[in-house]
Amino acid sequence: MSEILRVEGLSMRFTGGAGLFGRRNRATVHAVDDVDLVVRRGETLGLVGESGCGKTTLGRCILRAHKPSAGRMIYDSAAGPVDLAALSRAELRPLRTEIRTVFQDPNSSLNPRMTVRQIVAEPLVVNRLASGSELTDRVAETLRRCGLRPELMRRYPHAFSGGERQRIGIARALVTEPQLVVADEAVSALDVSVRSQILNLLEDLQDELGLTYVFISHDLSVIQHLCDRVAVMYLGRIVEEAETEDLFEQPRHPYTEALLRSVPRPDPRLRRRDDVLPAGEVPSPSEDFTGCRFQPRCPYAQPICAAEEPESIPRCHFTDELSLAGVYTDLRQTS
Repeated sequence: MSEILRVEGLSMRFTGGAGLFGRRNRATVHAVDDVDLVVRRGETLGLVGESGCGKTTLGRCILRAHKPSAGRMIYDSAAGPVDLAALSRAELRPLRTEIRTVFQDPNSSLNPRMTVRQIVAEPLVVNRLASGSELTDRVAETLRRCGLRPELMRRYPHAFSGGERQRIGIARALVTEPQLVVADEAVSALDVSVRSQILNLLEDLQDELGLTYVFISHDLSVIQHLCDRVAVMYLGRIVEEAETEDLFEQPRHPYTEALLRSVPRPDPRLRRRDDVLPAGEVPSPSEDFTGCRFQPRCPYAQPICAAEEPESIPRCHFTDELSLAGVYTDLRQTS
């Protein structure tokens, strides 16, 4: 499978400005720190981790909502490979139709003063891709693909349910016929009963249109259902990357094991092993670290973990020695 995006040594740092009472706060936050990542054409790559781990910032860098502080993002565009990180705003403009996003909250991402037709048609108008009857036809066809009746396009967002609004957001992302879609918590704001419908829609659209997804979520059950591969982020770095089935079956980093322990078990006889859950909160990304970043919370930490950070993924000195529990381990033990 060919690559559509290769991320190399990507970093995103934010430097604080004025603080309380006008005092200067020059602390540097390492939101994304030296990330390497490959996205294959036609797949769904999941990005997971606790809040504050940097997954949303990484997604915004891919979209070039943020200009990275360092690194490269080699994207295989229709015109050939380009480094997204090095492009100016003017040079990025033609690529805005190829790389699109689906936002988390359909209630806040849709302009209440615009009709559905205006919302979905806006990318076509801004990029001068269609006008007149052709524009209306493309909007109608995209709405139909997303499970919405085209005759309702004259209505405003408030006339639709939350799931229907998210379908409108998906239609807006797909109306330009993109290659790569970054979805940041695209179903987390929806009712549980609606989530499966939207996930199934995303899968159907991927098969029909040949889309590639980068799917950002903290919900591992969603990641397990939708994604082909998963990259686990912790404190700005990717600590593990694997095929979805392999990662859920046999994690190779203690942090991944801890995340999997949070997945609800269908069997009430199964009890969580609290000794593998990490204590405390994610440290501030403005701190300077030596050694493994997960070491202060890791139940398997040894002296070397505080002194040296593992260079390769999985980022654990003892990945070949530990026998970590996957999400299915307890199920096998009780069967």
